[in-house]
Amino acid sequence: MKITIINGPNLNLLGTRETDIYGSQNFESYLDSLKSLFKDVEIDYFQSNVEGEIINFIQKSKNSKGIILNAAAYTHTSVGIADAVKSIDCRVIEVHISNTYSREEFRHNSYLSPVVDGIIIGFGLNSYRLAIDSIIKDE
Repeated sequence: MKITIINGPNLNLLGTRETDIYGSQNFESYLDSLKSLFKDVEIDYFQSNVEGEIINFIQKSKNSKGIILNAAAYTHTSVGIADAVKSIDCRVIEVHISNTYSREEFRHNSYLSPVVDGIIIGFGLNSYRLAIDSIIKDE
């Protein structure tokens, strides 16, 4: 089973950026722990600060069992990413590390939420593990 994780802008700075919100662990070390935990799952990972690259990777990942998408700031602005999600026949889980509803009001709106299969918000990096569990159990 192949699951794809796609992270959006500034998530390459996890572990150093706003650690009071996002924690002090970088994503690469967390990804290693996910791969150890889910040995029978091929986890493909992509991160970009560029909206078009994220759209291209969503389209490329359409054959995954599921996509875990943390579009970060693009969640609140990108009709293009939402359209890319709508264009594929693959389970997509929207993930956010922080509770976006306890933050600035502009973060309360998601262009992705209406087009994804589920949303996991506010469990820190464990949000990704919960999303993988969800995709596996849907098998």
